[in-house]
Amino acid sequence: MSSDPVRDSIQWLRNLYGDRLFLPPSAAPSSSHTASAPAANTAANKTSRSSSPKAPVRSETAGGEAQKVVEATEAQQELPMADTLFPADEGIAPDWEEAQNLEELYQRIHQCRRCGLWQHRTNFVFGVGNPGADIMFVGEGPGADEDRLGEPFVGRAGQLLNKILAAMGLRRDEVYIANVVKCRPPGNRTPLPEEIIRCIPFLWKQIELIDPRFIVALGATAANALLKGNYKMGEIRGRAIPFDNGKRTLIATYHPAALLRNPGWKRKTWEDMQLLMRLYQQWKQQQTDEQ
Repeated sequence: MSSDPVRDSIQWLRNLYGDRLFLPPSAAPSSSHTASAPAANTAANKTSRSSSPKAPVRSETAGGEAQKVVEATEAQQELPMADTLFPADEGIAPDWEEAQNLEELYQRIHQCRRCGLWQHRTNFVFGVGNPGADIMFVGEGPGADEDRLGEPFVGRAGQLLNKILAAMGLRRDEVYIANVVKCRPPGNRTPLPEEIIRCIPFLWKQIELIDPRFIVALGATAANALLKGNYKMGEIRGRAIPFDNGKRTLIATYHPAALLRNPGWKRKTWEDMQLLMRLYQQWKQQQTDEQ
């Protein structure tokens, strides 16, 4: 089976939702919305591919001992080519995948009309933070405040994320923050599978350009989109999951919005962030020792 990440994720979503995913995008007129551009990234273009959905997700403790293996979904049937899934690619530069930094990527995709979410957006919420961050946080999608301001995690959930970062000894501008989908779903609902599959290639490109060592998936939607699985949070949180063929480590935890609704989950989230910081400090020490 091909290791192309677009085809892998199409299969993952087909396995979960069936062929109803493969509906043609509705025709749409040109958009006049604009958004502020992100800071430019000077890092060189790097090749990055997510793990194959056939591979098991192995979870490890901070000490490196294998703790649990969660079998990922097996591919069942042949897929359509990506250009049949995205027949129009309206609002996107044809060479968007060749972007050499985040500024170029933003300019080539921020008028995207691949799915219907563009019709409701005020701003295309690209991402914010350090373009060469070691740690990247990924949520599911922008809310009302994010849509209004064009920046992820600026509402109540974002304020809580800022407090979590401060408790970890990190500033918001030291990490990078993005979402699986870049436009607000109406009513802050969970993104639909067809919206995820049409938007997540932009997230993969961001990961490629930023090249973070650690990715924190905030909430089950983000975790499952990245891992190409259908896991409950209890199955994957509290563990260090090798990601992107071992180039990165993924840690899944609760979305800050969920913590506002369920304060009892804050302790588990803090445990996850303590695990992240232990692994991060170990990795930084290793980098120092190798110099």
